[in-house]
Amino acid sequence: MYVVPPPQRSDPGAGSASRVYQTWKGSNIFFLQGRFIFGPDVRSLGLTILLIVAPVTIFCVFVARRLMDHYSDHLGELIMAVAVVFTVYDLMLLLLTSGRDPGIIPRNTHPPEPEGFDGSTESGAGQTPQLRLPRIKEVEVNGIPIKIKYCDTCMLYRPPRCSHCSICNNCVERFDHHCPWVGQCIGLRNYRFFFMFVFSTTLLCIYVFAFCWVYVRRIMGSEDTTIWRAMIKTPASIVLIVYTFISMWFVGGLTAFHLYLISTNQTTYENFRYRYDRRANPYNKGVTDNFKEIFCTSIPESKNDFREKVPKEPVLPPRPGGGGFMSPNMGKAVDDIEMGRKTVWGDMGAGGDHFEGQINSNERQNVKDGELGEVSPDIRTTVDETVDRAGIHPRRSSWGRKSGSWEMSPEVLALAARVGEPNLMGGSSSSGLTNENRQT
Repeated sequence: MYVVPPPQRSDPGAGSASRVYQTWKGSNIFFLQGRFIFGPDVRSLGLTILLIVAPVTIFCVFVARRLMDHYSDHLGELIMAVAVVFTVYDLMLLLLTSGRDPGIIPRNTHPPEPEGFDGSTESGAGQTPQLRLPRIKEVEVNGIPIKIKYCDTCMLYRPPRCSHCSICNNCVERFDHHCPWVGQCIGLRNYRFFFMFVFSTTLLCIYVFAFCWVYVRRIMGSEDTTIWRAMIKTPASIVLIVYTFISMWFVGGLTAFHLYLISTNQTTYENFRYRYDRRANPYNKGVTDNFKEIFCTSIPESKNDFREKVPKEPVLPPRPGGGGFMSPNMGKAVDDIEMGRKTVWGDMGAGGDHFEGQINSNERQNVKDGELGEVSPDIRTTVDETVDRAGIHPRRSSWGRKSGSWEMSPEVLALAARVGEPNLMGGSSSSGLTNENRQT
């Protein structure tokens, strides 16, 4: 029995167990060994940071630094310090929104069993019972029936307000939306930071916009000129005024929309999908309690420990015949598998079987197509004697074959000559009898 030995590991740490973030089935991207989790579009986060840092840098260099000369008692330095601190605070909220678990529900390893299933089903012989899980279930939330759906990807029934994000490929609790600007899903565990990020960005735009106009007004007052000439003398302020004005419409409108969602206890997904203004909202607790739910409650712990080690699968017990990995091709000739033909020595019948027992395994591998001449003389003599005794010749698919022609080996010609001699004798005697009959 041929047993292939198990592969040898070259590195000593290869046998260590993997961690959850290394075997994660979602589309997320992890940093710092699973300490930060981002969406697959995390590159857009760099663009968002650039859109925040670049205008603030221009403001500090070309506007706030000039205002330090126009204001005494460190008021000018305070203007720059507030802009820098506000920017750092905004970036921290962006990181808390983008780099944390939004509320991902762990996947099941197998589908749940149907309700009422006792493990025994009647089915025909040799047939596997077909069990179908209901696609939709109904649960009650504050006395109002709510439908929950089964997720084929995560193999679970989604809790209320949960939805599967097609971008991150995860089921997220209290799913709001997937924000491409932060590169992450917005859900139960990061919605608070998302709103604070949008709101602080709005305030930062207003701050830069306001002090750019203050600087323009200071130029008008100090040089006694018109607003147009003052704007020409500070082009950086004009660029920032236009940029922050456009940004305020975007982030300011987003802030107002989410203030409405918080006051009515809705998510963006629910607002566009269900339209609770046309029916009762089971989650609405009133404006005050709705704001308390978002800002004054503790954020639940993550259901995923991305740095936890994945338990190893149970190892099957070794076979009683021996250890190691057994080759699936055990007992088959190598040439048969590679060439796709039957073994040559299997066609020899009884004589071939007798001869096969006289050759060891190493010498038998040398007896291949076109390699018979390399076999030792003793083995070749044994082959000739066995063939003569058995009266047969082993089938050789390519011995003596050359390109464009076929040549018979000397053994085949000798065997044909032996068979042909009786035929010649029989033929001559029959021709003599025929001549005698004619003469008679």
